[in-house]
Amino acid sequence: MFGYRMKLVKKEKRKKETKLRKNFFLTLLITTLLWLLLVSLIYLTEPTHFGVIPLFFLLVFLSLTFTFSIIFVNTRRGIVLSLFLSFFLFLRYLGVGNILNLLLLTGIGITIELYFTNK
Repeated sequence: MFGYRMKLVKKEKRKKETKLRKNFFLTLLITTLLWLLLVSLIYLTEPTHFGVIPLFFLLVFLSLTFTFSIIFVNTRRGIVLSLFLSFFLFLRYLGVGNILNLLLLTGIGITIELYFTNK
């Protein structure tokens, strides 16, 4: 009876590992596609066209989210870090992004991550 239960647990663990590998490949494919779209947007369009700037920030956010989700193996951390980096890029676009703002955003990001980790 105990041996049968161990086999069942190993079988379910193997299914979870297989599912994670499939999700990893899809995430890697989406990440590559997003980075290619971002690079093509930067090189093939002029910033004066209508809607290019918001599309740029959207692509930066999505590319960073998927990249950091792969690196940290945690979607929440990827979203938090990419949100604050995208916001800092937006501040740089407005001309008010400096090292002090970067440090303040880093502190806010760490605080949010600690809050959700301890919850």
